[in-house]
Amino acid sequence: FSCPREAFLISISGSWQPYFFHFVSKGVRASEKMAATDLEDMDQYKDMIKKVGRDLEIQPALIAGIISRESRAGTQLKNGWGDNGKAWGLMQVDVTPNGGRHKPEGDWDSEEHLRQATRILIGFIEKIQQKFPHWSKEEQLKGGIAAYNMGDGNVEDRNVDKKTTGKDYANDVVARAQWYKKNGYDTDSSCVLF
Repeated sequence: FSCPREAFLISISGSWQPYFFHFVSKGVRASEKMAATDLEDMDQYKDMIKKVGRDLEIQPALIAGIISRESRAGTQLKNGWGDNGKAWGLMQVDVTPNGGRHKPEGDWDSEEHLRQATRILIGFIEKIQQKFPHWSKEEQLKGGIAAYNMGDGNVEDRNVDKKTTGKDYANDVVARAQWYKKNGYDTDSSCVLF
């Protein structure tokens, strides 16, 4: 396994957690509880999540964190649709009528969908890296996660969650991802994003 593109490893072992989270520990505990509640439903996608993470060089725990936040491991979707019919699949790829932002790829719970959504996430992380080259890797990651929720144009400064859904999207996803990493959604490779 090699790294065809530049990748970086960010510890999610908790070493930067106090700095990374700008909300009270109650929020982290709530995020962890939601992730734990979703675990049984998430586990049906575990092999697929790990494969996509390995193939696209991104931590599977991050994919699981987004799935948990966006669709509660699919349990909040109606025929694969969420957000009043404007978003598709486990990771809720935004679509709109007449072509919209993205054309859904694959079934709502398919590997193809996870690949599309994960490529979108990676694209946002890369845009934030370019937009804010002096930010730390942790800040760029958090900004990329926020951009996945609301678009990179809305990431204006280090307070990346100020315009996200619930004003906590990136913090919540990272807390859930940290929980999933400790509960079977880790990768052995040091060549991963996040």
